[in-house]
Amino acid sequence: MRFQGTSSYVATDDLKVAVNAAVTLRRPLLVKGEPGTGKTVLAHEIAGALGAPLIEWHVKSTTKAHQGLYEYDAVARLRDGQLGDPRVHDIANYIRRGKLWDAFTSPQLPVLLIDEIDKADIEFPNDLLQELDRMEFHVYETGETVAAAERPVVVITSNNEKELPDAFLRRCFFHYIAFPDRSTMERIVEVHFPGIQRILVGKALDLFYDVRDVPGLKKKPSTSELLDWLKLLLHEDMPLDVLQNRDPTKAIPPLHGALLKNEQDVMLFERLAFMARRKS
Repeated sequence: MRFQGTSSYVATDDLKVAVNAAVTLRRPLLVKGEPGTGKTVLAHEIAGALGAPLIEWHVKSTTKAHQGLYEYDAVARLRDGQLGDPRVHDIANYIRRGKLWDAFTSPQLPVLLIDEIDKADIEFPNDLLQELDRMEFHVYETGETVAAAERPVVVITSNNEKELPDAFLRRCFFHYIAFPDRSTMERIVEVHFPGIQRILVGKALDLFYDVRDVPGLKKKPSTSELLDWLKLLLHEDMPLDVLQNRDPTKAIPPLHGALLKNEQDVMLFERLAFMARRKS
């Protein structure tokens, strides 16, 4: 089956090509892009489109690569030994499977999501090179080898917080999700708000893209933040003229907390409004 997007996810043509190429090659699909552009959701949609189970591994700053394979709980075994538990005689009782183990042994071909790989230590991607390349690993405590009968579909996301090693990149099919242009954004909005008033969407998008274009903005609002903002505008039944007849002396947008996520950006808009008032 080829990925063509879904009823709940608007995929551009180049994204469809990237997904289908990665599935065909069975190379990990490395997806980068601004936060909030749908990188994580993409894995969910691929799994839904392929009818495959989704296995999620959300990476944190403290995550180590071996945790994706397995962990040996020596402390629990020592405690059980002190209590005389007969389970201690089988070390396999203290092996905790990781997400890669689950993906390799899944009875149905799964989609494995390794989310925000750039959050972890710089050595994290390097430590997974062999396992992702060979699709197998050795469990030293039990002497067994865990190998994938068929290479799972692997989606890896990154917010570009740190550079990934060249050796790791070489093993991936790469795609950068560019920020949606206006026509694509209108389709995204329609998916999430079917039948929404076109004039409201047009004026909201005018304001939204104006906010993104403000020089010096520390964090530009993303797609997910636009959707939150539109939901608030609809919930609050915001009059259309608030968006149509914007007062330049009030540069900060209504319900701006959905779009602006730090005090520096709020202060920037307040300064712009102050400067507009001085000129008027």
